[in-house]
Amino acid sequence: MTAVTTRRTAPAAGTTPGTAQGPPRRAPRDGRRIAWVPTMALLIGAAYCLLPVAWIVVAATKSGRELFSTFTFLPGTGFTANIADLSAYRDGVYWRWMLNSLFYAGFGALLSTAVSALSGYALAVYRFRGRETIFNVLLAGVLMPPVILAVPQYLLMAKADMADSYLSVLLPLILSPYGVYLARIYAAASVPADVVEAGRMDGGGEWRIFRSVALPMMLPGLVTVFLFQFVAVWNNFLLPYIMLGDDQKFPVTLGLYTLLQQGSNTPALYTLVITGALLAVVPLIALFLVIQRFWSLDLLSGAVKS
Repeated sequence: MTAVTTRRTAPAAGTTPGTAQGPPRRAPRDGRRIAWVPTMALLIGAAYCLLPVAWIVVAATKSGRELFSTFTFLPGTGFTANIADLSAYRDGVYWRWMLNSLFYAGFGALLSTAVSALSGYALAVYRFRGRETIFNVLLAGVLMPPVILAVPQYLLMAKADMADSYLSVLLPLILSPYGVYLARIYAAASVPADVVEAGRMDGGGEWRIFRSVALPMMLPGLVTVFLFQFVAVWNNFLLPYIMLGDDQKFPVTLGLYTLLQQGSNTPALYTLVITGALLAVVPLIALFLVIQRFWSLDLLSGAVKS
């Protein structure tokens, strides 16, 4: 008889001896099919949000005649003429409305961010009786629709003889419950108690610790608070509509609304409303592009990591 010898090969690196060697298993195709569901949902949502913007961009290029006689998404030839007509309307009142909106949104967002930073830091760092109650009351303010507060705010401003003034729109915007909520959450995550205690041991006062130590750590979160508040004030319509009667103090949202109301009798004003709506979006896009570099994904950057 001839002996039959069997040649054994060493197992591949990284495998256990005795295990079957073979081609790697392919991932099931069901996962790939399921991944298309959220992707398609996101694409549909993006199209739903961007379609009105695309329509505004195209419609702003059309003259009054082209707006009602050409295909919806076919660009026109009247963009520069629309801007000139908008600037000439009532001696440039549109640009007055834009300046008013910049004042309301910019100054109001700055004040609101400062109040939110102080309030959020105090609620996150200090321990005092009633702290959670105060925070829960502010949190309830986040859930309350602004329309409920608009009429009481008007009555308060009218009682103080401040209705139809810049302050009547600016003052109610300073305290933002949502801004205080975000500031507290971010302060609790980005300002460790060890850093605050170290500042106290070095002889720093509470205000100096907040200004020199805590505020730089909270900066990315406060930038987010500022952006949210700026956009909310810029798009605010109900509060100025109730508070203001002089159109020289209108923000751009209320000014465009008055133009739209007049457009029912004067269709030529529709092109001015569309062009004004397009120009009103430009400051928001510019603001987002400018301040996005201040955002940070690391909540504890620059702080003590325990």
